Amino acid sequence: MNNPTSGSPVTRRRFIGRMSAAAALVLMPRDGRALDAPTPKKKLGVALLGLGRYSANQLGPALRLTEHCRLTGVVTGSREKGREWSRSYGFPERNIYGYDTMGDLAGNPDIDIVYVVTPNQLHAGHCIAAAKAGKHVICEKPMATSVSDCNAILAACRAAGVRLAVGYRLHYEPHHAELARLAREKVFGPFMKMEGANGFIMGESARAATDWRLDKKLAGGGPLMDMGVYVIQAACMAKVEAAPVAVTASFGPVTRPKVFSEVEESIQWTMEFADGAVAHCRSSYGEQVSRFRAEAAHGWAQLEDPAFYYAEPFLTTSRGPSNFPEVNHQVAQLDGMALELLEGRPSLAPGEMGRRDIAIVEAIYAAAMSGQRVEVRS
Repeated sequence: MNNPTSGSPVTRRRFIGRMSAAAALVLMPRDGRALDAPTPKKKLGVALLGLGRYSANQLGPALRLTEHCRLTGVVTGSREKGREWSRSYGFPERNIYGYDTMGDLAGNPDIDIVYVVTPNQLHAGHCIAAAKAGKHVICEKPMATSVSDCNAILAACRAAGVRLAVGYRLHYEPHHAELARLAREKVFGPFMKMEGANGFIMGESARAATDWRLDKKLAGGGPLMDMGVYVIQAACMAKVEAAPVAVTASFGPVTRPKVFSEVEESIQWTMEFADGAVAHCRSSYGEQVSRFRAEAAHGWAQLEDPAFYYAEPFLTTSRGPSNFPEVNHQVAQLDGMALELLEGRPSLAPGEMGRRDIAIVEAIYAAAMSGQRVEVRS
């Protein structure tokens, strides 16, 4: 699931950047297709599986704004909640499914994609059920709690002949897409030194005490699984999607043992890449932080204010600020993934990428627990 923390207020720097962006800039996705190019008129039907905070506060509202997909159903454990969504979003009650009736999705032409938005440990079972029903799958990040579960999801989607994408919204966000371009085209040379951090302060309220993200079985871990995955993503993006070859790591101190009795409160790790590049990273449930910096021989790029939250990030480089129009992250992601399906293009965030990141996560936890350098298994 994604962090609900909002971004920082609009600063003078941001205001100037947005005004500069408004001066007419043609935004090009990584496949080179201009945003004003002709696009298919068909809207793909999306069913949200799991109606928790992220579906209610981000994905559902985004699907009211998307141009290439729309909400046409839900999968939920509460029939009454499903009826509320049916009334609010205007899809028929026949498109409400339970977790035990997902097989019936196979006969419903209204639904093309199932977006799995349940706790991490449940992703594998739900993704596999959606694939067996013949529906394309978007799995919210992290893809699963183990590489073996990722393998099972990938195998099920291949066997069913359906597409699998991971809900990495920032691959469709313009500032992050520009970071990817800078890396891919080696504008400053290969990025060789990286530093990133992402976290927020997990409160001690009743909500925090019952938050599934603090349940190791459901979450698979603490802030590394939730917030740290974004830093892993950014570092791999800066290395043109190469995975690190080895990691070292250590857990941070536990300052609130009553809250963090099962998962880590914070963690720091270093990723080593085959070409000698190094990324120093950390993630925390006890610190409000969100930034990423990548340095090369002839320049640098930095995402800040914040780098990974839902608000617009700010990308600065050694050549100056990079200005792009602000977008709704979830709208951009959902429309981007729908267009990939409609136009038969490869996904910017395929299931294999999600598996790669969980292999890195497993190595980081192994390194933190052992105190040893651990190689990342492909």
